Amino acid sequence: MPAEPSAPRPRTGVWLVGARGSVATTVIVGCAAVAAGLHPATGMVTETAPFADCGLPPLASLVLGGHDTVDCPLPKRAEALVAGGVLPHGLPSAVHGEVAAADREIRTGGPLPGDTRSDEELIESFAADIRDFVRRGGLARAVVVNVASTEPVAMASVATGSVATGSGSGLPASSLYAAAALRAGCPYVNFTPSTGLHHPLLRAAASASGLPYAGRDGKTGQTLLRSVLGPMFAQRALAVRAWSGTNLLGGGDGAALADPGAAAAKNAGKERVLTDTLGSAPEGEVHIDDVPALGDWKTAWDHIAFDGFLGSRMVLQTIWQGCDSALAAPLVLDLARLTARAHEAGLSGPLPELGFYFKDPDPGSPSALAEQYAALVGFAGRLRTAAR
Repeated sequence: MPAEPSAPRPRTGVWLVGARGSVATTVIVGCAAVAAGLHPATGMVTETAPFADCGLPPLASLVLGGHDTVDCPLPKRAEALVAGGVLPHGLPSAVHGEVAAADREIRTGGPLPGDTRSDEELIESFAADIRDFVRRGGLARAVVVNVASTEPVAMASVATGSVATGSGSGLPASSLYAAAALRAGCPYVNFTPSTGLHHPLLRAAASASGLPYAGRDGKTGQTLLRSVLGPMFAQRALAVRAWSGTNLLGGGDGAALADPGAAAAKNAGKERVLTDTLGSAPEGEVHIDDVPALGDWKTAWDHIAFDGFLGSRMVLQTIWQGCDSALAAPLVLDLARLTARAHEAGLSGPLPELGFYFKDPDPGSPSALAEQYAALVGFAGRLRTAAR
């Protein structure tokens, strides 16, 4: 007798906040391309040997959708990224069906200019979109990932107000989406420096949700390098006198970070890793300059002044040039898969083991990249045990 066909693997949703942005578009195109075997999974840590047999959802089982406040169709956004050198020529056409399917799953976000809805109404509207996405797709679960533009540091008072009653607390948009994820029963990942679940009004809801969550601010370039070099100086007992940096970038992120408040939120994580790995904060600052002509490409320069034996003065300079979306997209896919698996395994609360991916990881995560990677591999073993 012929063997009975095995039951299909349950599908997992990935709900992207900022679903028409460069990072999200690269995630959607890249997921389809790797799942179809058109490109290797370069940059995806979850596709390396330590993560085999962990029960992670296969890329082919992921269903993508999300919220955005702009209405440019995803196929058009993908072609714009081809023109900018971010995506290979011909790739959006090769995965047009998958891109079009994701485009149909994008809903209007907010708050839009002139939007008079209360926080409660916005949260419920966003949550309803996510629940509908899960229901229509017959999904086992969905992970909400914030990949929207960086918000300015929140300045509103949080002494009063209630998310549950919609009393006009004035939550930032990232926190509205985070609250909606909790209400829809979905794990949440904050890949941006924006407030998200870190808002004081959401602490109790996050703790009581029984959901896993992780973040914030994906570590893709300059801070990735700092998390390697900082421990090197400390372990070799070299005294760092000053560490200054400059970022040149364009695109939507460059425009958003031209706002001093947004830049301050971004720089906080860049500077924190130095304090944590060196033991004290060196002199120097990070400057971010918006250069629209660079598009999705960025250049990060660091100037490190340090003392050697007998006080000899030395300098290390580094230059990192990369494509922000191509650096971020594989990490977003990793985080979505790991967080979905954590949810399936019954884990809840913050996931400091995912600190490898973040500038500002959850409490309990080390700051040095090697230690973060060891914790991540240990987490993979934990998930593998749960899969048996």
